[in-house]
Parts: sequence; structure tokens; C-alpha cells
Amino acid sequence: MPSLTLAHISDLHIGPLPRAGLRALAGKRVTGFLSWRLKRSKIHRREVLDVLAADLAQQKPDHIAVTGDLVNIALPDEFAQAQAFLQTIGSADHVTVVPGNHDAYVSLPWAQAAGLWDAYMTGRHGDGADRPPRDVRDFPFVRRVGGIALIGVSTALPTRPFSAAGELGPEQMQRLDSILEELGEAGAFRILLIHHPPFGGGAYKRKSLRDAATLAEVIRKRGCELMLHGHTHMSQLGRMQGPSTSVPVIGVPSASAVLTDHRDPSRYHIYRLSRGERDDGAWTLSVSMRELKADGSGFAPIGEIVLLGETNPPVLQQCA
Repeated sequence: MPSLTLAHISDLHIGPLPRAGLRALAGKRVTGFLSWRLKRSKIHRREVLDVLAADLAQQKPDHIAVTGDLVNIALPDEFAQAQAFLQTIGSADHVTVVPGNHDAYVSLPWAQAAGLWDAYMTGRHGDGADRPPRDVRDFPFVRRVGGIALIGVSTALPTRPFSAAGELGPEQMQRLDSILEELGEAGAFRILLIHHPPFGGGAYKRKSLRDAATLAEVIRKRGCELMLHGHTHMSQLGRMQGPSTSVPVIGVPSASAVLTDHRDPSRYHIYRLSRGERDDGAWTLSVSMRELKADGSGFAPIGEIVLLGETNPPVLQQCA
């Protein structure tokens, strides 16, 4: 029986902020810098990420998905900090990353920004080549892990101050349509990795996915088996309609958040997928949730979601 375990983390917001001069903080960065100093630095703690990394090592998932916002205000040294942290949780063939809006907080040359994480985004692209993305417009990419297809899209784009919206754009959407169709015909278990919640109303308007309605049409036509997102810093379970049944859509809180009034504390999910030997090749999927302990000393299990693949894609059976 083929099986795989996939851990999902998001919104790392790795601190502390590197030192920066006044010129570097001009424009939108100044609002993010002030937000960090006054509020966010008290919420997003590097020591939480270190505890999470240790717990991941104990759990030994086969693969780890990171759905964006590794940095805070897109200072060049932040991307190097994020690269160093990624190396602590796994090699590039063990970890897959997609960028979030904070990873495109301001416009930077790709090679100086999220391009430092190219190895974690290397996969097959719409042109058929297996390579890293060339910039944020060069998504989706596909990574195959056994019978699982991880499809990474980018909703990251620079926006005006006080906006955290995202967008795939028409070209990426068209490539995604083709990729989902091809992988669906091949019988792959398709997991879409996206930073912003992929449905309308998944976030406040200024933080939402602008082309969510178009994405919904693609999913309605092509389907996928699971969608994983971050961005809201909360645990979320939703659905989107596929060609024949609904698609589970699951979000996780910020990986670095301490237990405060800020929504949910640090939490991550471990997805256990297995494929039976029946003629229909149905998948079984269970999701266990691990949360930061109140004293910050480690992570503990807090519940499980069970999804059964009696049909493909799987449908939600129960939530505990």
C-alpha cells in the first residue's frame, strides 16, 4: 500500500529583522517596520520556530510544504535568514516552498529575494522543463513525491501600503488549468499549495485573493484532491467545488506565533496519505494537528481530521 506523510507549515515571519538604514525602510517597508517593532515582534518568535523544527525532526514526515510568508518586510538579508532556516528543517528534495505576500513586500530582483530558495521550488513547469522558477510570474511548478503531485502557485506580488492582497494572474491561471487536467488524467493525487485562501471571503478584502472567482472556475472544471494555504494565521477548513465532488481546503496558523490574543498559536499539520489496492485506487487521508504547548517547551497533538478516499477526490467524513 503506497503511503506518504506530508507536514504543512506556513507564515514563518522569521525574525529578528536585520539592521537596515533609512533608505532601505523608505516606502511601504516603513509601515511594516513599525508594525514589527510595535506588535509583530512580540507575536512571531524565532525560538518558536526552533522548537517547531525540533518537533518536525522527531515526527519525521516524508516531505514538508511551506506555504509562504517566510520573511516580514522583504529586506535582502531576511531572505538569507529564511534560506538558513529552511536548511535546518530539510534538504531541497524534502521541502517544497511557495512564496507569500510578505515575500514580495516590495519589488526586488528575484535572485536577491525568493530566488535564494530556488532549490525548494525546482520542479516541472508549464513548458515541460524541470527547473527553478525564473521569477514570480513563472509559476506553477510541479514536484512529484511518489503518487503525489505537489503543485506550487504564487499569489505574491508587491502591493500598496496596508494591502496584503494576492493574485495568480491570467497566464499562471491558464498554466494551472493545463497542469491540473494533465495530472488528473494521469491519476495523481494533486495537492495545490497556495499562500492566500483560494476562495472568496477567505480573508479581509484588502488581504484577499483578487482572482479567487477565476480560480474557483478552474477547480470546478479540473478539480484537485487537496488545497493547502496559510495567510490568515488561523486554522481553517473549507471546501471548493470540483467536477464531481468538493475539494478540502485547509489552512494553518503562523508557524512562529506564540499564545497571545493574536488568533491561533503556532500549529502545523501532518497529512498521512495511503492508497489501497482496490480497483478504484481510492486514497485515504488523515490529518493530525500539532500545537505549541502553553509553556512553549514543545508541540503536542490536539486532534485529527479524517478524510476518506471512497471517491477521488476524497470527501470529509468526520472531524475530531
